[in-house]
Amino acid sequence: MRCPFCQSDETKVLDSRQIEAGTAIRRRRECEVCSRRFTTYEKYEDVQLIVVKKGGTRESFSRQKIMNGLLKACEKRPVSTEQLENVVSDIERELRDMNEREVDSNIIGEAIMNRLFEIDEIAYIRFASVYRQFRDIERFMEELDQLVKNKSSK
Repeated sequence: MRCPFCQSDETKVLDSRQIEAGTAIRRRRECEVCSRRFTTYEKYEDVQLIVVKKGGTRESFSRQKIMNGLLKACEKRPVSTEQLENVVSDIERELRDMNEREVDSNIIGEAIMNRLFEIDEIAYIRFASVYRQFRDIERFMEELDQLVKNKSSK
C-alpha cells in the first residue's frame, strides 16, 4: 500500500479489524519512511446499487452521501461516528438484501429517519425537516406531535 503522504511503498500494518458485520476490513498502517499513520479499508466489490430520485433521475448509491446527511443531522449531538457508520452499514445491507438493482430514494430516507429516531430525537427532527421539506410551522408541529406520540407509546 502506498503512503498517501510521501508516496512510499514501504508501509506496515499495525492493526486489522473486521467491520460492517465482517464484510470489510479496516487496517491501520504506518509508513516506514515518513512514520505517518493512515487507515485503509478493504471491501468486496458488490453489484452497483442505483438510487431512483424523486424526479426520476438515477444515480449510484453513495455511502458517503448518507454519512454526510447523518453527520449534519447529528452535529453537536451526543452521537458517535461509530454509531453513524453502523447505521450506514445496516441500511446498505438492508438495501442489498432486497436483491434489487434500483432502489427508490424514499426507502433510503425512511430507513435513515427510523434509525435516527432510535438514536437521537433532535437529529431525527433535523433530518426530517430537510427530508420532508416542511413548508410551514404547522407541518413541522405535526411531525413533533407524532414524535411525542411514538415516544409515549414505547
